[in-house]
Amino acid sequence: MSEATDKIMEWSRQIGSSSAVEWDRLPEIYLYMDQVLTYMDKQLHLYERDENDCLLTSSMINNYVKDGVLPRPEQKKYSREHLAILTVICMLKQVLSIQDIAALIRTLLKSASPSEMYNRFCTAQTAALRDVCERVEKAAPEGEAELTRLAIELSVEANARRTASERILSELAAAEKRREDARREAERGKDRKK
Repeated sequence: MSEATDKIMEWSRQIGSSSAVEWDRLPEIYLYMDQVLTYMDKQLHLYERDENDCLLTSSMINNYVKDGVLPRPEQKKYSREHLAILTVICMLKQVLSIQDIAALIRTLLKSASPSEMYNRFCTAQTAALRDVCERVEKAAPEGEAELTRLAIELSVEANARRTASERILSELAAAEKRREDARREAERGKDRKK
């Protein structure tokens, strides 16, 4: 095998045997920004494209808070819920817009607690990664041509899944808006009758 193939196999073994930290194992204590960045860097390093990639900065966190994607920290301290949401954001921002991620998180949190939402995400993430790693480990011994074919296949699948996710989120948002508009119209009708 080539050096590139060896590195791909090593990455596949590492990421295939890893899993996101379960809710109960996230830090219970509140963390300051620099501690959050250190913690998240350790959690996310296998998902970076290379050693020069950075999935999370303090500016990004501040923007997520400003945009309402991430709850405001309490006295500049971040909780377990913040870490869970940051993990979801960092994993999904490669395929969805921040607005779509925010809508997805808001929708999930309407029907599930933060811990349930996060654990569902972790279960899905782990299953998807294991599937991909199995495919990588099957293709790698066949050589670089087979790895290139797999990269194309995975890219096409990622695009198809992103497209489906965006359509689902768009249609759900439109349905929610129609319900909200109907509710407001009903309220106006009640006010007119008075």
